[in-house]
Amino acid sequence: MVASYLNDFPFQIALISMLAGFAAFLLVYGLYKLREYALIRNRLDDYVESAYENLAELEPSQSFSERVVRPLFRSILTNLGRYTPAGNLELLRRQLMMAGNPGNMAVIDLLGLKMLSAIITAFAVGFYTVTIRGTPILSGALFSVAGGLVGLYIPNYWLGSKIRKRKTEISKALPNALDMLTTMVDAGLGFDIALLRLCDKWDNPLSHEFERAVSEMHMGVQRAEALRHMSERVDVPELSTFTAVLIQADQLGISVSKILHTQSEQIRLRRRQWVEEIAATMPLKMMPIIILFIFPALFAVILGPAVPGMLAAFGS
Repeated sequence: MVASYLNDFPFQIALISMLAGFAAFLLVYGLYKLREYALIRNRLDDYVESAYENLAELEPSQSFSERVVRPLFRSILTNLGRYTPAGNLELLRRQLMMAGNPGNMAVIDLLGLKMLSAIITAFAVGFYTVTIRGTPILSGALFSVAGGLVGLYIPNYWLGSKIRKRKTEISKALPNALDMLTTMVDAGLGFDIALLRLCDKWDNPLSHEFERAVSEMHMGVQRAEALRHMSERVDVPELSTFTAVLIQADQLGISVSKILHTQSEQIRLRRRQWVEEIAATMPLKMMPIIILFIFPALFAVILGPAVPGMLAAFGS
């Protein structure tokens, strides 16, 4: 019995040693994980504290409208936009893109703005017709519905004015932009670098579109695709022609400098012809003003002194 116990004793020592070693490994591993967890927790605490400090510094610098009114108005527009018909979403998305996304509005925000405009206009028309004009309730309700339909399309007119204004600014800035690009490319800069330098010097819708096109090129989009996207976003005939010529020159390997020289001359010639056309229509536009305001004043000055004599002659 003693001999069997002595024979099993090395096995027990080996088993105890293995268990002790495994326990020591678990202890060391647990301490390492605990230290790693403590480091992560300290980093998270530092990040949260810095975020709170930045938020505390940012809140006093923002006005009440930026912190409360604008987010509340945006949430109202978003919630109202979910209840509007979504048949023309693609058209509205394209119009917002052509207007330059005023106020960083999404399509659902524009739909909410249309809904809010319809509700406010309907309420105002109904309140005016029923309380102030004293019309019957049924007639006031009909007027309110008509006012709501009108208010539903008021944001469309606002968006259309934004689009027209942006197109006009881009058309006016394009000739000078081509002149600057021509000068920089002739000086030895690449076309993409010239666009970036132009964006650094200018701050208008055209420079913003150029900057967006260059950003797309840096993200891996081909130059032809980036220029085509810019042309679709802007929808200005002069810029569309310029981008089409650039894409064709890039495909055929023609020098960009020659293309810029030619396009600059053609766009300035087209701009001069457009100004001459507008000037030729000015006499026709001035005719109603002359008839309604200038002719009566001339008649009063010329025939005024003769009126008393004519009255005396016809009276006698």
